[in-house]
Formats: sequence, C-alpha cells, structure tokens
Amino acid sequence: MTLPESPSPWVERFAPLIRSGGTVLDLACGRGRHSRHLRGLGYRVVAVDIDVSDLEDLAHDENVEIVEADLEGGDWPFGSRRFDGIIVTNYLHRPLLPALPESLAAGGVLIFETFAKGNERYGRPSNPDFLLGPNELLDAFAPELMVVAYEHGFEEEPRLAVRQRICAIKRRD
Repeated sequence: MTLPESPSPWVERFAPLIRSGGTVLDLACGRGRHSRHLRGLGYRVVAVDIDVSDLEDLAHDENVEIVEADLEGGDWPFGSRRFDGIIVTNYLHRPLLPALPESLAAGGVLIFETFAKGNERYGRPSNPDFLLGPNELLDAFAPELMVVAYEHGFEEEPRLAVRQRICAIKRRD
C-alpha cells in the first residue's frame, strides 16, 4: 500500500479547534490521510467512503471506526449521531450539505475544502456539478454556523487549482 499524501494545510491549521479527544467524521475519506492525521492527534475518527480498501491498516485501531457507505446513493448513514468535528476535502455532493451542520455537536467544528469554478482551467474536476460557485460554502453554512475562516481563490500548491474553504463552528446555544 502506498502511503497517503500529507494532510491538507487547512485541516492541519484548524483541527486543533476540535474538542480534545473528540470524535471526528472524515467524510469521503479516500485513502485516509486525514483519518490517520486526526488519529495521531488523539481524536477518535469515523472514516467513511464507498471504498475503504486503503484503510486496512486502521481496521483494528480502537480509535478508528471504518464505515463503508455510498454517500451519494443511499441515506445519510449516521442518523442522529453527532460529531465534534467533520472534515471534508476534495469532495462535493450538494445533497449532503444540510446534514453536516445537523451532525455537529454543540461547539463542533466543520473543516471543508474542495474545488471551485475556475478549476476547469487546470484539470480535474472540471464538471460544474463538482465545482463550488462563488460563496457557496458561506451560503450553505453561515446561516447555521459561526464562520472562523473562509477562502476562495487560486493556488499553486500542491497543484494549480481553484479552491474554496471554510472552517465554521456550531454555536453552543
């Protein structure tokens, strides 16, 4: 198995805002780079994806729960379960966006980054269904969550891309 790349600098920057020792959902976790990073920081991790074959090394870790689920073809697999943090990187399925604030515990942290319109000039994804529009993450989450940081723009590293990012916290009403 090839080791996954380094964690996203955005995730590294904001992961410390998540309650120490809390449970973090790594949504559409792919090869598990953020699941491994968060586990290493002392969090309990729920790693979910349609293909979890690259997570075999985590299968017997008591602090990692692996969930194989089709996030786009089925119901939300977590019901009313709440998480101290939710991480989403390089993934966009708009019908799931409303479930994310609902799935955060009070004080929970959403860390989300993916590609935005304009990225089609630099490669994949280029399908508009998978590219965020201007302020789309703000529009989706600012009404329910307190925005800590937001970015939208061009980047050169790790490759040429246009991305949108948000870190937001569920208020403790």
